Amino acid sequence: MKAPVEIERKFLVARMPDLSLADRSSLRQGYLTVPEDSVEVRLRQTDETFVLCVKSGEGIVRGEREIEISEAQFEMLWPQTEGRRVVKTRWVGQLDGGLTYELDIFEGDLAPLVMVEVEFQSEADAREFVAPAWFGRDVSTDKRFGNKSLALTGVSLVRELAGG
Repeated sequence: MKAPVEIERKFLVARMPDLSLADRSSLRQGYLTVPEDSVEVRLRQTDETFVLCVKSGEGIVRGEREIEISEAQFEMLWPQTEGRRVVKTRWVGQLDGGLTYELDIFEGDLAPLVMVEVEFQSEADAREFVAPAWFGRDVSTDKRFGNKSLALTGVSLVRELAGG
């Protein structure tokens, strides 16, 4: 059986879009693995849903497996993510052509970082995608913008982006 994959591109946001038709959720995620690990294991809470996720690979195509866990299981493991966490508000909306975007507004030490992701059915679709004008710089292959990296060292990246 072939492992499930996630094909996505990630961008900084040049200007905020109209979010009036988008759906809002609150996310917190923490990483159980350390920076040296080649596989990423994370916990994610999205509103009242709790997931354990394993990701592998890098770039715009990555292996991804998720399993829903109970709130009690999540809370039992959450302390193990201390120092490797991200908190954000996610807005999910539609782009022209039927694609869905996920716009993340980071909180805490990672504010005012705002990024947007789009998932695709194929690598060819991802490469052919023309971003709307409100999308900013493509950071899909810049490891510094991965959520695990942001959870570990994102504060310095946010300062760099802010010019200080």
